[in-house]
Amino acid sequence: MAVAVFKSPMGREYHGNDRKPTGTRRVFVQTESGCVLGMELDRNDNVHMVKRRLQVALNVPIEESSLTFGDMVLKNDLSAIRNDSPLLLTRNLMHRSSSTPCLSPSGRETQQRDRSGPVEILGRASSFTRMKELVNEVVEALNLGVDPIRVHGGLGGAYYFRNCSGECVAIVKPTDEEPFAPNNPKGFVGKTLGQPGLKRSVRVGETGFREVAAYLLDYDHFANVPPTALVKITHSVFNVNDDGMSGNNRKKKCFSKIASFQQFIVHDFDASDHGTSSFSVSNVHRVGILDVRILNTDRHAGNLLVQKVNDGGKFGQQVELIPIDHGLCLPESLEDPYFEWIHWPQASIPFSEDELDYIESLDPYQDSEMLRNELPMIREACLRVLTLCTIFLKQAAGFGLCLAEIGEMMTREFRRGEEEPSELEVLCMEARRAAAETNRQTFVLSPKTGLQEDGFQFEIDYGDLESSINPTLPFHFGFGRNPLSKLEEEDENEEDVVRPASGKIPSVSNLSTSLKKSLSIGDSPAGHRSASEQVPASASFVKVADMTDEEWGLFLEKFRGLLQHALIARKSGGAGPRQRQRLGTSCRF
Repeated sequence: MAVAVFKSPMGREYHGNDRKPTGTRRVFVQTESGCVLGMELDRNDNVHMVKRRLQVALNVPIEESSLTFGDMVLKNDLSAIRNDSPLLLTRNLMHRSSSTPCLSPSGRETQQRDRSGPVEILGRASSFTRMKELVNEVVEALNLGVDPIRVHGGLGGAYYFRNCSGECVAIVKPTDEEPFAPNNPKGFVGKTLGQPGLKRSVRVGETGFREVAAYLLDYDHFANVPPTALVKITHSVFNVNDDGMSGNNRKKKCFSKIASFQQFIVHDFDASDHGTSSFSVSNVHRVGILDVRILNTDRHAGNLLVQKVNDGGKFGQQVELIPIDHGLCLPESLEDPYFEWIHWPQASIPFSEDELDYIESLDPYQDSEMLRNELPMIREACLRVLTLCTIFLKQAAGFGLCLAEIGEMMTREFRRGEEEPSELEVLCMEARRAAAETNRQTFVLSPKTGLQEDGFQFEIDYGDLESSINPTLPFHFGFGRNPLSKLEEEDENEEDVVRPASGKIPSVSNLSTSLKKSLSIGDSPAGHRSASEQVPASASFVKVADMTDEEWGLFLEKFRGLLQHALIARKSGGAGPRQRQRLGTSCRF
Protein backbone atom coordinates (compact mmCIF):
# COMPACT_ATOMS: atom_id res chain seq x y z
CA MET A 1 0.00 0.00 0.00
CA ALA A 2 1.31 3.45 -0.92
CA VAL A 3 2.73 5.53 1.89
CA ALA A 4 2.61 9.28 1.34
CA VAL A 5 4.29 11.83 3.61
CA PHE A 6 2.46 15.15 3.44
CA LYS A 7 4.52 18.28 3.74
CA SER A 8 1.33 20.34 3.53
CA PRO A 9 -2.17 19.94 2.07
CA MET A 10 -0.87 21.61 -1.11
CA GLY A 11 1.64 18.91 -2.04
CA ARG A 12 2.78 15.40 -1.28
CA GLU A 13 6.03 13.52 -1.10
CA TYR A 14 5.87 9.87 -2.16
CA HIS A 15 8.53 7.67 -0.61
CA GLY A 16 7.53 4.11 -1.31
CA ASN A 17 5.07 1.32 -1.97
CA ASP A 18 5.14 -2.08 -0.37
CA ARG A 19 3.56 -3.73 -3.41
CA LYS A 20 5.87 -3.84 -6.43
CA PRO A 21 4.34 -3.97 -9.91
CA THR A 22 5.24 -6.75 -12.29
CA GLY A 23 6.69 -6.23 -15.77
CA THR A 24 7.51 -2.89 -17.31
CA ARG A 25 5.60 0.37 -17.57
CA ARG A 26 5.83 3.20 -20.06
CA VAL A 27 5.87 6.80 -18.86
CA PHE A 28 6.25 10.15 -20.60
CA VAL A 29 8.49 12.63 -18.83
CA GLN A 30 8.16 16.32 -19.65
CA THR A 31 10.59 19.05 -18.63
CA GLU A 32 9.61 22.57 -17.60
CA SER A 33 10.63 23.83 -21.03
CA GLY A 34 8.32 21.39 -22.82
CA CYS A 35 10.55 18.57 -24.09
CA VAL A 36 9.04 15.10 -23.74
CA LEU A 37 10.63 11.67 -23.64
CA GLY A 38 8.81 8.35 -23.51
CA MET A 39 10.64 5.64 -21.62
CA GLU A 40 10.15 2.11 -20.35
CA LEU A 41 10.46 1.57 -16.60
CA ASP A 42 11.53 -1.71 -15.05
CA ARG A 43 10.30 -2.66 -11.60
CA ASN A 44 13.62 -1.61 -10.03
CA ASP A 45 13.92 1.79 -11.73
CA ASN A 46 13.88 4.83 -9.47
CA VAL A 47 13.73 8.62 -9.75
CA HIS A 48 17.50 9.04 -10.04
CA MET A 49 17.63 6.63 -12.98
CA VAL A 50 14.82 8.49 -14.76
CA LYS A 51 16.62 11.80 -14.31
CA ARG A 52 19.85 10.30 -15.59
CA ARG A 53 18.11 8.99 -18.72
CA LEU A 54 16.65 12.43 -19.36
CA GLN A 55 20.07 14.00 -19.01
CA VAL A 56 21.60 11.57 -21.51
CA ALA A 57 18.77 11.66 -24.05
CA LEU A 58 17.70 15.32 -23.92
CA ASN A 59 20.86 16.98 -22.61
CA VAL A 60 18.90 18.76 -19.89
CA PRO A 61 20.34 19.69 -16.48
CA ILE A 62 19.02 17.61 -13.59
CA GLU A 63 20.83 19.22 -10.65
CA GLU A 64 18.49 20.43 -7.90
CA SER A 65 15.47 19.03 -9.75
CA SER A 66 12.32 17.19 -8.70
CA LEU A 67 10.15 14.65 -10.49
CA THR A 68 6.46 15.36 -9.90
CA PHE A 69 3.19 13.61 -10.69
CA GLY A 70 0.34 16.06 -10.14
CA ASP A 71 0.45 17.04 -6.45
CA MET A 72 2.92 14.26 -5.66
CA VAL A 73 6.68 14.85 -5.43
CA LEU A 74 8.42 11.55 -6.16
CA LYS A 75 11.39 11.06 -3.83
CA ASN A 76 12.85 7.84 -5.19
CA ASP A 77 10.36 4.97 -5.54
CA LEU A 78 8.20 4.88 -8.69
CA SER A 79 5.91 1.98 -7.86
CA ALA A 80 2.86 4.26 -7.55
CA ILE A 81 3.16 5.37 -11.18
CA ARG A 82 0.82 3.63 -13.60
CA ASN A 83 1.40 2.80 -17.23
CA ASP A 84 1.24 5.74 -19.71
CA SER A 85 1.49 8.34 -16.95
CA PRO A 86 2.89 11.82 -17.69
CA LEU A 87 5.55 13.06 -15.25
CA LEU A 88 7.05 16.54 -14.95
CA LEU A 89 10.69 17.32 -14.20
CA THR A 90 10.91 20.66 -12.40
CA ARG A 91 13.94 22.55 -11.20
CA ASN A 92 14.14 24.31 -7.86
CA LEU A 93 13.37 28.02 -7.89
CA MET A 94 16.98 29.15 -7.60
CA HIS A 95 18.01 27.01 -10.57
CA ARG A 96 15.11 27.68 -12.94
CA SER A 97 15.64 29.17 -16.36
CA SER A 98 12.89 29.72 -18.90
CA SER A 99 15.43 29.92 -21.71
CA THR A 100 16.40 26.23 -21.70
CA PRO A 101 15.65 24.98 -25.23
CA CYS A 102 13.44 22.01 -25.96
CA LEU A 103 15.59 19.33 -27.60
CA SER A 104 14.74 16.01 -29.18
CA PRO A 105 16.50 12.79 -28.10
CA SER A 106 20.14 12.85 -29.13
CA GLY A 107 20.38 9.11 -29.61
CA ARG A 108 23.77 8.91 -27.90
CA GLU A 109 22.49 5.83 -26.14
CA THR A 110 20.16 3.74 -28.27
CA GLN A 111 18.41 2.20 -25.29
CA GLN A 112 17.28 5.64 -24.13
CA ARG A 113 15.49 6.50 -27.36
CA ASP A 114 11.77 7.15 -27.35
CA ARG A 115 10.20 4.06 -28.92
CA SER A 116 6.58 5.26 -28.73
CA GLY A 117 4.53 5.89 -31.85
CA PRO A 118 3.71 9.26 -33.44
CA VAL A 119 0.47 9.54 -31.42
CA GLU A 120 -0.02 7.76 -28.10
CA ILE A 121 -3.12 8.11 -25.90
CA LEU A 122 -2.31 8.62 -22.21
CA GLY A 123 -4.92 6.86 -20.12
CA ARG A 124 -7.07 3.78 -20.21
CA ALA A 125 -10.68 5.04 -20.13
CA SER A 126 -13.17 2.94 -22.07
CA SER A 127 -14.63 6.24 -23.29
CA PHE A 128 -11.49 6.71 -25.42
CA THR A 129 -12.72 4.16 -27.96
CA ARG A 130 -13.66 6.87 -30.44
CA MET A 131 -10.33 8.60 -29.83
CA LYS A 132 -8.43 5.44 -30.72
CA GLU A 133 -10.21 5.38 -34.08
CA LEU A 134 -9.32 9.04 -34.66
CA VAL A 135 -5.70 8.43 -33.70
CA ASN A 136 -5.50 5.58 -36.22
CA GLU A 137 -6.90 7.88 -38.93
CA VAL A 138 -4.37 10.58 -38.11
CA VAL A 139 -1.40 8.20 -37.95
CA GLU A 140 -2.35 6.68 -41.31
CA ALA A 141 -2.55 10.16 -42.85
CA LEU A 142 0.80 11.18 -41.34
CA ASN A 143 2.42 8.11 -42.81
CA LEU A 144 1.08 9.17 -46.23
CA GLY A 145 2.53 12.66 -45.83
CA VAL A 146 -0.67 14.54 -44.93
CA ASP A 147 0.70 17.22 -42.64
CA PRO A 148 -1.26 19.09 -39.96
CA ILE A 149 -2.28 22.76 -40.32
CA ARG A 150 -1.48 25.51 -37.84
CA VAL A 151 -4.41 27.34 -36.27
CA HIS A 152 -3.68 31.07 -36.50
CA GLY A 153 -6.34 32.33 -34.07
CA GLY A 154 -6.19 32.33 -30.29
CA LEU A 155 -3.41 32.93 -27.78
CA GLY A 156 -1.93 29.44 -27.68
CA GLY A 157 -0.54 26.95 -30.17
CA ALA A 158 -3.11 24.68 -31.85
CA TYR A 159 -3.03 22.44 -34.91
CA TYR A 160 -5.59 20.75 -37.14
CA PHE A 161 -4.67 17.12 -37.85
CA ARG A 162 -6.23 15.55 -40.93
CA ASN A 163 -7.24 12.16 -42.31
CA CYS A 164 -6.13 10.60 -45.59
CA SER A 165 -8.73 12.64 -47.48
CA GLY A 166 -7.29 15.89 -46.15
CA GLU A 167 -10.31 16.54 -43.89
CA CYS A 168 -9.69 18.00 -40.44
CA VAL A 169 -10.56 15.35 -37.87
CA ALA A 170 -8.80 16.54 -34.71
CA ILE A 171 -7.47 19.68 -33.07
CA VAL A 172 -4.30 19.31 -31.00
CA LYS A 173 -3.16 21.79 -28.33
CA PRO A 174 0.32 21.14 -26.88
CA THR A 175 0.58 21.91 -23.18
CA ASP A 176 3.92 23.70 -23.61
CA GLU A 177 2.43 26.09 -26.19
CA GLU A 178 -0.31 27.46 -23.93
CA PRO A 179 -0.31 31.19 -23.15
CA PHE A 180 2.80 32.03 -21.08
CA ALA A 181 4.28 28.54 -21.65
CA PRO A 182 7.91 28.36 -22.84
CA ASN A 183 7.09 27.32 -26.43
CA ASN A 184 4.08 29.53 -27.07
CA PRO A 185 4.26 30.44 -30.78
CA LYS A 186 2.55 33.82 -30.48
CA GLY A 187 4.85 35.66 -28.13
CA PHE A 188 2.97 35.00 -24.88
CA VAL A 189 5.91 33.47 -22.99
CA GLY A 190 7.75 34.04 -19.74
CA LYS A 191 6.77 31.19 -17.42
CA THR A 192 7.69 27.55 -16.95
CA LEU A 193 5.27 24.67 -16.73
CA GLY A 194 3.55 24.48 -13.36
CA GLN A 195 3.52 28.22 -12.63
CA PRO A 196 0.27 30.26 -12.46
CA GLY A 197 -1.16 31.00 -15.90
CA LEU A 198 -3.94 33.15 -17.34
CA LYS A 199 -5.84 32.32 -14.18
CA ARG A 200 -3.78 32.19 -11.01
CA SER A 201 -5.52 28.97 -10.00
CA VAL A 202 -4.88 27.25 -13.36
CA ARG A 203 -1.21 26.43 -13.88
CA VAL A 204 0.67 26.73 -17.12
CA GLY A 205 0.69 23.38 -18.91
CA GLU A 206 -2.36 21.98 -17.14
CA THR A 207 -5.25 23.15 -19.33
CA GLY A 208 -5.00 19.98 -21.42
CA PHE A 209 -5.88 17.81 -18.42
CA ARG A 210 -8.96 19.94 -17.85
CA GLU A 211 -10.10 19.57 -21.46
CA VAL A 212 -10.10 15.80 -20.95
CA ALA A 213 -11.77 16.08 -17.53
CA ALA A 214 -14.69 18.03 -19.01
CA TYR A 215 -15.23 15.30 -21.59
CA LEU A 216 -15.03 12.51 -19.01
CA LEU A 217 -17.52 14.31 -16.76
CA ASP A 218 -20.01 14.80 -19.59
CA TYR A 219 -21.83 11.55 -18.93
CA ASP A 220 -24.02 10.19 -21.73
CA HIS A 221 -22.85 13.07 -23.92
CA PHE A 222 -25.32 15.22 -21.99
CA ALA A 223 -23.76 18.58 -22.98
CA ASN A 224 -22.22 17.49 -26.32
CA VAL A 225 -18.56 17.91 -25.33
CA PRO A 226 -16.51 16.47 -28.23
CA PRO A 227 -14.42 13.35 -27.47
CA THR A 228 -11.08 14.43 -25.98
CA ALA A 229 -7.96 12.62 -24.78
CA LEU A 230 -4.50 13.46 -23.53
CA VAL A 231 -1.80 12.29 -25.92
CA LYS A 232 1.92 12.24 -26.48
CA ILE A 233 2.35 13.32 -30.09
CA THR A 234 5.41 13.83 -32.32
CA HIS A 235 5.70 16.01 -35.43
CA SER A 236 7.87 18.70 -36.99
CA VAL A 237 5.00 21.20 -37.21
CA PHE A 238 5.11 21.97 -33.50
CA ASN A 239 6.71 25.17 -32.26
CA VAL A 240 9.86 25.23 -30.16
CA ASN A 241 11.39 28.54 -29.12
CA ASP A 242 15.18 28.94 -28.99
CA ASP A 243 15.90 25.50 -30.44
CA GLY A 244 19.05 26.74 -32.18
CA MET A 245 17.90 25.55 -35.61
CA SER A 246 16.58 27.27 -38.70
CA GLY A 247 15.70 26.65 -42.32
CA ASN A 248 15.43 23.12 -43.68
CA ASN A 249 16.99 21.59 -40.58
CA ARG A 250 14.23 23.09 -38.44
CA LYS A 251 11.49 21.82 -40.76
CA LYS A 252 12.76 18.24 -40.65
CA LYS A 253 13.24 18.11 -36.91
CA CYS A 254 10.45 16.29 -35.04
CA PHE A 255 9.43 17.31 -31.55
CA SER A 256 7.39 15.33 -29.04
CA LYS A 257 4.66 17.07 -27.07
CA ILE A 258 2.04 16.25 -24.47
CA ALA A 259 -1.21 17.71 -25.76
CA SER A 260 -4.98 17.58 -25.67
CA PHE A 261 -6.38 15.77 -28.70
CA GLN A 262 -10.02 16.64 -29.45
CA GLN A 263 -12.28 15.53 -32.25
CA PHE A 264 -12.82 18.35 -34.73
CA ILE A 265 -16.52 19.16 -35.07
CA VAL A 266 -17.72 20.48 -38.40
CA HIS A 267 -19.90 23.48 -37.61
CA ASP A 268 -21.53 26.44 -39.31
CA PHE A 269 -20.52 29.24 -36.91
CA ASP A 270 -20.20 29.97 -33.22
CA ALA A 271 -22.68 31.56 -30.83
CA SER A 272 -21.17 35.04 -31.27
CA ASP A 273 -22.22 34.96 -34.95
CA HIS A 274 -25.76 33.82 -34.36
CA GLY A 275 -28.80 35.09 -32.45
CA THR A 276 -29.62 33.20 -29.29
CA SER A 277 -33.34 32.91 -30.05
CA SER A 278 -32.81 29.74 -32.08
CA PHE A 279 -31.00 27.95 -29.24
CA SER A 280 -33.23 25.41 -27.53
CA VAL A 281 -33.86 25.67 -23.81
CA SER A 282 -32.53 22.15 -23.40
CA ASN A 283 -29.26 22.96 -25.19
CA VAL A 284 -28.61 26.01 -23.04
CA HIS A 285 -29.51 24.19 -19.82
CA ARG A 286 -27.25 21.23 -20.58
CA VAL A 287 -24.25 23.42 -21.32
CA GLY A 288 -24.99 25.50 -18.23
CA ILE A 289 -25.26 22.47 -15.95
CA LEU A 290 -21.81 21.32 -17.07
CA ASP A 291 -20.33 24.81 -16.65
CA VAL A 292 -21.65 25.08 -13.09
CA ARG A 293 -20.31 21.65 -12.13
CA ILE A 294 -16.80 22.38 -13.40
CA LEU A 295 -16.78 26.11 -12.49
CA ASN A 296 -15.99 27.15 -16.05
CA THR A 297 -14.21 30.50 -15.85
CA ASP A 298 -14.37 31.14 -19.59
CA ARG A 299 -17.66 30.14 -21.19
CA HIS A 300 -17.89 32.82 -23.86
CA ALA A 301 -19.86 32.75 -27.11
CA GLY A 302 -16.76 31.96 -29.15
CA ASN A 303 -16.37 28.51 -27.59
CA LEU A 304 -19.96 27.48 -28.21
CA LEU A 305 -20.04 26.02 -31.70
CA VAL A 306 -23.35 26.12 -33.57
CA GLN A 307 -24.28 23.26 -35.86
CA LYS A 308 -27.34 23.39 -38.08
CA VAL A 309 -29.66 20.42 -37.77
CA ASN A 310 -31.84 19.07 -40.58
CA ASP A 311 -35.31 20.02 -39.38
CA GLY A 312 -37.24 18.18 -42.09
CA GLY A 313 -38.68 21.35 -43.57
CA LYS A 314 -40.20 22.65 -40.33
CA PHE A 315 -40.53 26.36 -39.77
CA GLY A 316 -37.30 27.87 -38.44
CA GLN A 317 -33.79 26.46 -38.56
CA GLN A 318 -32.92 24.09 -35.71
CA VAL A 319 -29.39 24.21 -34.31
CA GLU A 320 -27.26 22.32 -31.80
CA LEU A 321 -24.71 23.83 -29.41
CA ILE A 322 -21.32 22.12 -29.01
CA PRO A 323 -19.23 23.40 -26.07
CA ILE A 324 -15.43 23.39 -26.52
CA ASP A 325 -12.33 24.93 -24.86
CA HIS A 326 -12.60 23.78 -21.26
CA GLY A 327 -8.99 24.45 -20.33
CA LEU A 328 -9.92 27.08 -17.75
CA CYS A 329 -12.38 24.96 -15.78
CA LEU A 330 -11.76 23.21 -12.44
CA PRO A 331 -9.50 25.90 -10.93
CA GLU A 332 -7.57 25.13 -7.75
CA SER A 333 -9.59 27.70 -5.78
CA LEU A 334 -12.95 29.37 -6.25
CA GLU A 335 -12.71 31.84 -9.12
CA ASP A 336 -15.10 34.24 -10.79
CA PRO A 337 -16.79 32.21 -13.54
CA TYR A 338 -17.79 33.66 -16.88
CA PHE A 339 -21.13 32.31 -18.11
CA GLU A 340 -22.17 33.82 -21.44
CA TRP A 341 -25.53 32.07 -21.21
CA ILE A 342 -26.42 33.88 -17.99
CA HIS A 343 -27.84 36.72 -20.13
CA TRP A 344 -29.98 34.47 -22.28
CA PRO A 345 -33.73 34.10 -21.60
CA GLN A 346 -33.46 30.29 -21.78
CA ALA A 347 -31.43 30.33 -18.56
CA SER A 348 -34.37 31.84 -16.64
CA ILE A 349 -36.74 29.01 -17.58
CA PRO A 350 -37.07 26.32 -14.87
CA PHE A 351 -35.29 23.01 -15.31
CA SER A 352 -37.26 20.17 -16.88
CA GLU A 353 -37.94 16.95 -14.99
CA ASP A 354 -35.31 15.13 -17.08
CA GLU A 355 -32.72 17.80 -16.27
CA LEU A 356 -33.55 17.66 -12.57
CA ASP A 357 -33.25 13.87 -12.65
CA TYR A 358 -29.84 14.19 -14.30
CA ILE A 359 -28.68 16.72 -11.69
CA GLU A 360 -29.99 14.53 -8.89
CA SER A 361 -28.05 11.54 -10.26
CA LEU A 362 -24.72 13.36 -10.11
CA ASP A 363 -22.33 12.06 -7.47
CA PRO A 364 -19.37 14.42 -6.90
CA TYR A 365 -17.46 11.83 -4.85
CA GLN A 366 -17.83 9.24 -7.59
CA ASP A 367 -16.81 11.87 -10.17
CA SER A 368 -13.69 12.72 -8.18
CA GLU A 369 -12.72 9.08 -7.84
CA MET A 370 -13.21 8.56 -11.57
CA LEU A 371 -10.91 11.48 -12.37
CA ARG A 372 -8.30 10.24 -9.90
CA ASN A 373 -8.25 6.95 -11.79
CA GLU A 374 -8.34 8.33 -15.33
CA LEU A 375 -6.35 11.55 -14.80
CA PRO A 376 -4.20 10.85 -11.74
CA MET A 377 -2.10 13.94 -12.47
CA ILE A 378 -5.05 16.27 -11.78
CA ARG A 379 -4.65 18.13 -8.50
CA GLU A 380 -6.75 17.37 -5.45
CA ALA A 381 -7.78 21.03 -5.13
CA CYS A 382 -9.46 20.81 -8.55
CA LEU A 383 -11.47 17.81 -7.39
CA ARG A 384 -12.55 19.70 -4.27
CA VAL A 385 -13.84 22.55 -6.44
CA LEU A 386 -15.75 19.99 -8.52
CA THR A 387 -17.26 18.48 -5.37
CA LEU A 388 -18.24 21.85 -3.92
CA CYS A 389 -19.84 23.14 -7.12
CA THR A 390 -21.74 19.90 -7.74
CA ILE A 391 -23.13 19.95 -4.21
CA PHE A 392 -24.14 23.58 -4.74
CA LEU A 393 -25.82 22.76 -8.08
CA LYS A 394 -27.74 19.79 -6.70
CA GLN A 395 -29.00 21.66 -3.64
CA ALA A 396 -29.90 24.86 -5.51
CA ALA A 397 -31.66 23.04 -8.37
CA GLY A 398 -33.51 20.82 -5.91
CA PHE A 399 -34.73 23.93 -4.13
CA GLY A 400 -36.23 25.26 -7.37
CA LEU A 401 -33.64 27.78 -8.57
CA CYS A 402 -33.28 28.17 -12.32
CA LEU A 403 -29.96 28.15 -14.17
CA ALA A 404 -29.72 31.96 -14.26
CA GLU A 405 -30.22 32.22 -10.49
CA ILE A 406 -27.58 29.57 -9.85
CA GLY A 407 -25.16 31.39 -12.13
CA GLU A 408 -25.92 34.68 -10.38
CA MET A 409 -25.02 33.20 -6.99
CA MET A 410 -21.67 32.02 -8.34
CA THR A 411 -20.72 35.22 -10.16
CA ARG A 412 -18.86 38.16 -8.61
CA GLU A 413 -19.77 41.79 -9.07
CA PHE A 414 -17.54 44.75 -9.80
CA ARG A 415 -18.44 47.82 -7.80
CA ARG A 416 -16.60 51.05 -8.45
CA GLY A 417 -13.94 49.04 -10.26
CA GLU A 418 -13.38 46.62 -7.39
CA GLU A 419 -14.12 42.90 -7.27
CA GLU A 420 -16.38 41.54 -4.53
CA PRO A 421 -17.03 37.91 -3.58
CA SER A 422 -20.00 36.04 -4.97
CA GLU A 423 -22.82 34.74 -2.81
CA LEU A 424 -21.33 31.24 -3.14
CA GLU A 425 -17.98 32.51 -1.90
CA VAL A 426 -19.64 34.28 1.02
CA LEU A 427 -21.28 31.00 2.05
CA CYS A 428 -17.93 29.23 1.79
CA MET A 429 -16.23 31.88 3.90
CA GLU A 430 -18.91 31.49 6.56
CA ALA A 431 -18.63 27.69 6.38
CA ARG A 432 -14.87 27.88 6.93
CA ARG A 433 -15.36 30.15 9.89
CA ALA A 434 -18.04 27.88 11.38
CA ALA A 435 -15.87 24.80 10.84
CA ALA A 436 -12.91 26.52 12.51
CA GLU A 437 -15.12 27.47 15.47
CA THR A 438 -16.27 23.86 15.81
CA ASN A 439 -12.66 22.67 15.74
CA ARG A 440 -11.74 25.16 18.47
CA GLN A 441 -14.62 24.03 20.67
CA THR A 442 -13.64 20.40 20.17
CA PHE A 443 -10.06 21.26 21.08
CA VAL A 444 -11.12 23.05 24.29
CA LEU A 445 -13.42 20.20 25.36
CA SER A 446 -10.84 17.48 24.59
CA PRO A 447 -9.45 15.70 27.68
CA LYS A 448 -5.94 16.30 26.33
CA THR A 449 -6.38 20.01 26.90
CA GLY A 450 -7.04 19.70 30.61
CA LEU A 451 -4.87 21.78 33.00
CA GLN A 452 -1.95 20.17 34.71
CA GLU A 453 -1.03 20.83 38.33
CA ASP A 454 1.19 23.75 37.40
CA GLY A 455 -1.75 25.48 35.75
CA PHE A 456 -0.47 25.26 32.17
CA GLN A 457 -2.17 23.35 29.41
CA PHE A 458 -0.59 20.09 28.33
CA GLU A 459 1.38 19.93 25.03
CA ILE A 460 0.58 23.45 23.86
CA ASP A 461 3.47 25.65 22.94
CA TYR A 462 3.44 29.43 23.01
CA GLY A 463 2.46 29.72 19.36
CA ASP A 464 -0.57 27.49 19.83
CA LEU A 465 -1.61 29.38 22.95
CA GLU A 466 -1.33 32.71 21.17
CA SER A 467 -3.37 31.52 18.23
CA SER A 468 -6.11 30.18 20.51
CA ILE A 469 -6.38 33.57 22.22
CA ASN A 470 -6.38 35.59 19.03
CA PRO A 471 -7.53 33.17 16.32
CA THR A 472 -7.26 33.89 12.61
CA LEU A 473 -10.23 33.52 10.32
CA PRO A 474 -9.43 30.62 7.97
CA PHE A 475 -9.83 32.38 4.67
CA HIS A 476 -7.56 34.67 2.70
CA PHE A 477 -8.07 37.58 0.40
CA GLY A 478 -6.06 38.31 -2.69
CA PHE A 479 -6.01 41.54 -4.65
CA GLY A 480 -9.00 43.85 -4.50
CA ARG A 481 -10.82 45.55 -1.66
CA ASN A 482 -11.73 43.47 1.36
CA PRO A 483 -15.56 43.37 1.53
CA LEU A 484 -15.36 42.91 5.30
CA SER A 485 -14.89 46.63 5.71
CA LYS A 486 -15.36 46.57 9.48
CA LEU A 487 -12.59 44.04 10.00
CA GLU A 488 -8.94 44.93 10.24
CA GLU A 489 -6.40 43.47 7.83
CA GLU A 490 -2.97 42.24 8.77
CA ASP A 491 -0.34 41.31 6.22
CA GLU A 492 1.17 37.89 6.74
CA ASN A 493 3.31 35.93 4.30
CA GLU A 494 2.44 38.37 1.51
CA GLU A 495 -1.27 37.52 1.78
CA ASP A 496 -4.06 39.51 3.38
CA VAL A 497 -5.21 37.53 6.39
CA VAL A 498 -8.41 38.85 7.90
CA ARG A 499 -8.46 39.23 11.66
CA PRO A 500 -11.28 40.53 13.86
CA ALA A 501 -10.70 44.09 15.03
CA SER A 502 -11.41 43.32 18.65
CA GLY A 503 -9.86 39.88 18.83
CA LYS A 504 -13.31 38.28 18.86
CA ILE A 505 -14.80 36.40 15.97
CA PRO A 506 -18.20 37.70 14.89
CA SER A 507 -21.10 35.30 14.79
CA VAL A 508 -22.10 33.62 11.55
CA SER A 509 -25.28 35.65 11.37
CA ASN A 510 -23.49 38.98 11.84
CA LEU A 511 -20.86 38.08 9.28
CA SER A 512 -23.56 36.91 6.91
CA THR A 513 -25.54 40.12 7.27
CA SER A 514 -22.58 42.41 6.64
CA LEU A 515 -21.43 40.42 3.66
CA LYS A 516 -24.86 40.04 2.11
CA LYS A 517 -25.39 43.77 2.34
CA SER A 518 -22.19 44.29 0.40
CA LEU A 519 -23.41 41.78 -2.16
CA SER A 520 -26.87 43.23 -2.85
CA ILE A 521 -27.89 42.70 -6.46
CA GLY A 522 -28.82 45.20 -9.08
CA ASP A 523 -27.78 48.51 -7.52
CA SER A 524 -24.48 48.97 -9.29
CA PRO A 525 -23.80 49.88 -12.90
CA ALA A 526 -20.57 47.89 -12.83
CA GLY A 527 -20.28 44.78 -14.99
CA HIS A 528 -18.39 41.51 -15.21
CA ARG A 529 -15.21 40.84 -17.12
CA SER A 530 -14.31 37.79 -19.14
CA ALA A 531 -11.05 35.91 -18.75
CA SER A 532 -9.25 37.41 -21.74
CA GLU A 533 -9.51 41.05 -20.71
CA GLN A 534 -6.36 42.71 -19.44
CA VAL A 535 -7.30 43.07 -15.78
CA PRO A 536 -5.33 42.43 -12.59
CA ALA A 537 -5.26 38.87 -11.32
CA SER A 538 -8.59 38.06 -9.74
CA ALA A 539 -8.85 37.67 -5.99
CA SER A 540 -8.80 34.29 -4.29
CA PHE A 541 -11.46 34.76 -1.65
CA VAL A 542 -11.85 31.04 -0.93
CA LYS A 543 -9.10 28.43 -1.08
CA VAL A 544 -9.80 24.73 -0.64
CA ALA A 545 -6.33 23.19 -0.91
CA ASP A 546 -5.15 24.18 2.55
CA MET A 547 -7.63 21.97 4.44
CA THR A 548 -6.94 18.49 5.75
CA ASP A 549 -9.40 15.75 4.82
CA GLU A 550 -11.05 16.07 8.22
CA GLU A 551 -11.36 19.85 7.89
CA TRP A 552 -12.70 19.46 4.35
CA GLY A 553 -15.43 17.08 5.51
CA LEU A 554 -16.46 19.42 8.32
CA PHE A 555 -16.41 22.39 5.92
CA LEU A 556 -18.79 20.62 3.51
CA GLU A 557 -21.12 19.77 6.38
CA LYS A 558 -21.28 23.41 7.46
CA PHE A 559 -21.61 24.56 3.83
CA ARG A 560 -24.65 22.37 3.21
CA GLY A 561 -26.41 23.76 6.26
CA LEU A 562 -25.62 27.38 5.46
CA LEU A 563 -26.68 26.93 1.84
CA GLN A 564 -30.02 25.50 2.92
CA HIS A 565 -30.66 28.53 5.16
CA ALA A 566 -29.59 30.90 2.36
CA LEU A 567 -31.96 29.26 -0.12
CA ILE A 568 -34.85 29.43 2.35
CA ALA A 569 -34.10 33.10 3.03
CA ARG A 570 -33.91 33.77 -0.70
CA LYS A 571 -37.30 32.19 -1.28
CA SER A 572 -39.03 33.75 1.74
CA GLY A 573 -37.62 37.14 0.77
CA GLY A 574 -39.26 36.90 -2.61
CA ALA A 575 -35.94 37.17 -4.39
CA GLY A 576 -36.70 36.04 -7.90
CA PRO A 577 -34.34 36.28 -10.84
CA ARG A 578 -32.89 39.78 -10.74
CA GLN A 579 -30.91 40.86 -13.76
CA ARG A 580 -27.47 42.21 -12.99
CA GLN A 581 -25.96 44.73 -15.30
CA ARG A 582 -22.97 43.26 -17.14
CA LEU A 583 -20.52 44.11 -19.83
CA GLY A 584 -21.79 41.19 -21.89
CA THR A 585 -18.67 40.80 -24.02
CA SER A 586 -17.24 37.47 -25.05
CA CYS A 587 -13.59 36.48 -25.27
CA ARG A 588 -11.71 34.08 -27.48
CA PHE A 589 -8.63 31.94 -26.86
